[in-house]
Amino acid sequence: MTTTRAVSALALWLTFVTVHLVLGLLNLWAPGLPLGDVTIVYAGWAEQAYASGVVVGVDMPWVYPLLALVPILASVTFGLEHIAAAWLSIVMGVNVLALGFLTRWGQSRSGVIAGWWWAAFLLALGPIALARIDAITVALAIIGVRLLWAHPQTAGIVLACATWVKVWPAALVLAALIAVRDRGKIAIAAAVTSATVVVFALLAGAEWNVFSFITQQTGRGIQIESPVAGIWLWQIVAGVPDTFIYYDNTILTFQIAGAGVDVGAAVVTPLLALVVVVIALLGVRAARAGIAASSVLPMLSLALVSALIVVNKVGSPQFISWLTVPVILGLLSHSAQAASSFRVPAVLTLVIATLTHAVYPYLYHLLLASNPVMITLVSVRNLLLIVLLGWAIVGLARLAPGSTARTSISVRRSTESSSPSVSPTTKESA
Repeated sequence: MTTTRAVSALALWLTFVTVHLVLGLLNLWAPGLPLGDVTIVYAGWAEQAYASGVVVGVDMPWVYPLLALVPILASVTFGLEHIAAAWLSIVMGVNVLALGFLTRWGQSRSGVIAGWWWAAFLLALGPIALARIDAITVALAIIGVRLLWAHPQTAGIVLACATWVKVWPAALVLAALIAVRDRGKIAIAAAVTSATVVVFALLAGAEWNVFSFITQQTGRGIQIESPVAGIWLWQIVAGVPDTFIYYDNTILTFQIAGAGVDVGAAVVTPLLALVVVVIALLGVRAARAGIAASSVLPMLSLALVSALIVVNKVGSPQFISWLTVPVILGLLSHSAQAASSFRVPAVLTLVIATLTHAVYPYLYHLLLASNPVMITLVSVRNLLLIVLLGWAIVGLARLAPGSTARTSISVRRSTESSSPSVSPTTKESA
């Protein structure tokens, strides 16, 4: 490692830890109770499990997949009174581990560059970046995608585990199965991991509760920060009767009431399924056309993950953290001269994160009060999410037979063997 690279890597590690300390302090002391889900909701589930032996996801239905219990129960190891500090320490630990894989422990120049972007993104997104179970899945997903080419079976295991913490990394599994040549190894590893989780759950007496995270989400309404909610938020601003924000005590979130909300909520889920199918078919077309996985995978991952956020009746601020993984994939591939530039999504996601932070947690109460400025910020953020999704879909569609994208990829020697993980032709291993 050159001296310059060593200094850059060391500076990144110090900055990364500092960002976590700053966000940790904000979680503990900032207005808006950013760590409330951990100290109230997660703590309640953990206390119930230890005190009464009733375990969510096993003895009763639960909104999360079963492996989400692991970090939640681990966070109360030293007692409920220390759950905040324990949770923040766990998240920082898994993020530092993920940064190690990303940068190959300081050896990868492209990994260090992507690491700097990740640190900036965490700071832009604010305390919510650490304050939900999604933080665990993001770290696991980064590790998983970093292993895809060199260790596809291990990657399949890690990504499956991430999916059994929260469902969204399934989009990355689907993208890998479409784009990566070793899809068989990934599929088998993911399937075996999932089967193992289900078998252990059934042996513990979970029965159908092991799959309850699927059914628990189906009946919920439209959350106020979701893109589709903008239709009714602006009706509230306009003073349309019987349109308002309310708190759902079952789902534990703020939702929209108004004319047509039930129809909108019913339409969004099948629409999401349709969008995912279309995106997947575009990915299959690109893969079958011979476009390198190192070019298809980042674009396909970004399109799928963006779709899960845009075409969704749920719109929690922590969902923005999911964008970390496809953007990192794009930055790695481009740095290894194996794919198109990801500068646009890298900048867009930083702006999206900043707008999310501007609303949550400090001024979230103003959004609940239907403040027009807050609704404008959320609406602009959601429009940028739609732009991001459109950019990814268009980029994916251009990876077609005879397209200029394919020609340029060919010229740049973007073959499967020269992926950003194992490229023998680049100046340094990404």
